[in-house]
Amino acid sequence: MSGGHSTYTPKTRIGRWFDARLPLPRMVHDQFIAYPVPRNLNYAYSFGGILSMMLAAQIVTGVVLAMHYAADTTSAFNSVDKIMRDVNSGWLLRYLHSNGASFFFIAVYIHMSRGLYYGSYKAPRELLWVLGCTNLLLMMATAFMGYVLPWGQMSFWGATVITGFFSAIPLVGDWVQQLLLGGFAVDNPTLNRFFALHYLLPFMLTGVVILHIWALHIAGQTNPAGIDVKSKTDVVDFTPHATIKDIFGAVVFVTVFAYFVFYVPNYLGHPDNYTAADPLKTPAHIVPEWYFLPFYAILRAVTFNIGPIDSKLGGVLAMFGAIAVLFFVPWLDTSKVRSAVYRPWYKRFFWLFVANALFLGWLGSKPAEGWYIPAMQVSTLYYFAFFLVVMPLLGVVETPRRLPNSISEAILEKGKE
Repeated sequence: MSGGHSTYTPKTRIGRWFDARLPLPRMVHDQFIAYPVPRNLNYAYSFGGILSMMLAAQIVTGVVLAMHYAADTTSAFNSVDKIMRDVNSGWLLRYLHSNGASFFFIAVYIHMSRGLYYGSYKAPRELLWVLGCTNLLLMMATAFMGYVLPWGQMSFWGATVITGFFSAIPLVGDWVQQLLLGGFAVDNPTLNRFFALHYLLPFMLTGVVILHIWALHIAGQTNPAGIDVKSKTDVVDFTPHATIKDIFGAVVFVTVFAYFVFYVPNYLGHPDNYTAADPLKTPAHIVPEWYFLPFYAILRAVTFNIGPIDSKLGGVLAMFGAIAVLFFVPWLDTSKVRSAVYRPWYKRFFWLFVANALFLGWLGSKPAEGWYIPAMQVSTLYYFAFFLVVMPLLGVVETPRRLPNSISEAILEKGKE
């Protein structure tokens, strides 16, 4: 799908001169207009384009906000207030940026869930999946550092709690924590470091996204049937077929995003962050942003163990392990069938995994007490079991449904249902 002779023909003399020296128009035509994609793509495949759009929006709004932000503990909180009150359309820029982070994660979680459901990580797309997981890791680092910048109560104490867990790492833990903080506590050096890295990491993320798209165009787009392209009847040109679908999906996504920005801009945030950071006053309940809550619940499930073992290090390893295990999914899934459409048992376990992840997120917002702790531990157990037990075993014991001979046959079969 990635190869073939180019059909691009420059129309003008200037176009031919430019094409002979720097064939950018040819590349755009071959990769985003005439590029063949499976004809059975659904709207779940629109989130790749939506993510590119959200990344661009986050960078543009972030650069403008950085022009007015003061990375100093004595003035950071007030500079954010000044942006909201005195900068022209500052309130809009900030709400676009803060809510944009949440919708960025909504899109990436749906995008990765689609990959897990349709087996987009299977050969020859292993590196494509690994690059996607790298993007997730960079997004998390960027978002965590950005959450500290407003220098509100939850920003300060969230950074204090999360960075404090690094001290549990044997031998180098204290050194890693001090390197992150720039000292022995969250203070001005921490804010400066986080601001510099929060500005830098999105550009690193952009580079990895380019590699991710490049890998996609080399290996070719997957499809809901999980079947390789067999003939030209299985594909259509990216433009206008997939482009129109992606634009419609993006319009719906942006409409929901705009509702949050203009009507409930603080719904996804925490009210304590509208209070200036105070090292002498600890909030009653410290929580990270909602998109970190499942991983926060996994951390606490092990750290706040109700059994005889109470492991701070175990919590840190479990939290990072929950992200690290994603990198190995292409090799953990032993099934020869890609799509869950033809894997009845995997489909059930997958939707249970999705429900479990949402439940973990809800548990992460609750205090670590009472029945919440064993619930976190059971949910954490299934999270890891899905990757380390279910995926390897189902490939051996599951009997998949009959696969269609081609994408065109899959479409006809679906039309008869």
